Formats: sequence, C-alpha cells, structure tokens
Amino acid sequence: MQKIAIIGSGGSGKSTFARRLGELLQIEVYHLDALFWKPGWVGVSKQEQRLVQNELVEKEKWIIDGNYGGTMDIRLNKADTIIFLDIPRIICAYRVIKRWIQYRNTTRPDMGEGCEERISIEFLKWVWEYPKTKKPKILKKLDLLSKGREVIILKSSKEVEQFLSKINDSQLLFAEKSK
Repeated sequence: MQKIAIIGSGGSGKSTFARRLGELLQIEVYHLDALFWKPGWVGVSKQEQRLVQNELVEKEKWIIDGNYGGTMDIRLNKADTIIFLDIPRIICAYRVIKRWIQYRNTTRPDMGEGCEERISIEFLKWVWEYPKTKKPKILKKLDLLSKGREVIILKSSKEVEQFLSKINDSQLLFAEKSK
C-alpha cells in the first residue's frame, strides 16, 4: 500500500480515515477538498483538478481522499489500493450535521483555507441518496479495477477501526523485525 485512493459518501469519514492511515503508514495525505476549494467556497476548474491530480499520482507514495467523480479515474487508475468507505447513510448524514455544529464559523482541517463549514439541504440530500445514485456506479467501477490492485470496502465504523488496528499491528511487527 503506497498509492491509496479513499472514496465514499460525504460524512463517511474519508478525511479522518486518510489522516489516521497516513500517520500509521507515514505517507503524505492529500485532501481534495483542501486543494479544490479556494477562500469563500470558490471551486477550481475541472482542468485544474485534473492537472493537480495528474501531478499527485506521479509521486512515489500518496493517500488521496475525496470523491470528485469527474476526475476519480485519475486516482483510481494509478492507485495500488482503493478503499471505499461504504458507511450507512444515516451515519453519514449524522456526521455531516455533527461536523457542521463542531466547525461552525470555522474552517475544518481538511478543507480549503477560508471555507467556513456549511451545510445545505442539497448536500444532505446528496448524502442520503448516495447509496442509490452513486454507490452502484462506484461498485461497478471497483469491480472493473479490482484486477491488479487491492480494493477494500469497509462498511461500518467497526470495520474501519479493525482495519486501522490491523495496519497498526503490522507496522509494529515490521518495526520489531527491523531492529
């Protein structure tokens, strides 16, 4: 695992998971929201998104979290590991609301500078409909990409914690063997 793409619904925990995984594996994490939103929630063009991602995926190691369906193939095709956080929509919606309360009037760590936390009915609707509108296409894509790369689907907070614990244990074991 050296080139890792993390995808999933809003509120699935992509950024937190990416940060924790990056710490365990000592791999730099790139949050697409931080790269693609300028102050005041001004989005960058698709052309700039492609340019930035094409540069990132050429690095030796990376963890990139975010969806951005129009440019997702750039990351997925270069990743050796794809992790899909397939968390239930009720949990995702709850986390989006909780995040909004927690970071209200501030910018969260994985967001572009000058983008104060916000919430909208449209975004909550997107999160709620994600299992019907986005997930089937993603699963189809992951099935096609599963040859030649590891595809990991984590379906609950418990599975996420077990996965991170397993990575931690293997890192500790590797460190012990290296002594």
